[in-house]
Amino acid sequence: MQEAGAAGEEVRPYNALLEDGTVNVTDRERFGELEESGYGTREGSRLALRDYEALYLLYAGKLEVAESGKKLSFDRLAELAQGRAGDSWTKFIIYRDLRSRGYVVREGFGFGTDLRVYERGDYPKKPAKYVVFALDEGIEKGMSELQESVKEMAKMGKEAIIAVIERRGEVIYYKVSKARF
Repeated sequence: MQEAGAAGEEVRPYNALLEDGTVNVTDRERFGELEESGYGTREGSRLALRDYEALYLLYAGKLEVAESGKKLSFDRLAELAQGRAGDSWTKFIIYRDLRSRGYVVREGFGFGTDLRVYERGDYPKKPAKYVVFALDEGIEKGMSELQESVKEMAKMGKEAIIAVIERRGEVIYYKVSKARF
């Protein structure tokens, strides 16, 4: 699937290779386009995408990924990503939902399955306002672990948001604040 650009011309998908478990964009002259939109991390002469970024771009028809000269399908890339990190599908679902709402989303601070979320129009001028972390419906998480994460996020001046993924795949967001009992 290709989308039409502003003048009606077709926008070609970005080309990438899956190398050593990382999706690397190979269109060097187009790195800036991706970086300005909040995708990838430059590593020397490569632009490496997180699994959820690559899955989202592939899902949206904006990326083609090859491994050993063979084009990968979305399902195959998802399967490989899930094998590398058990939370990759969860991150993809949240990432896709937030991107579809117009937010720029980047890797989180290490609070488990978390993502930094920028207000619309703020990236890269201002820091992320929110830290979103995921809970799959039916999975238990300790209150003390959640409390520590919220406290750390508050110290950084970030608003904590819990994203709960329902069994149907819908994402519901809850704002969390520090509370004392």
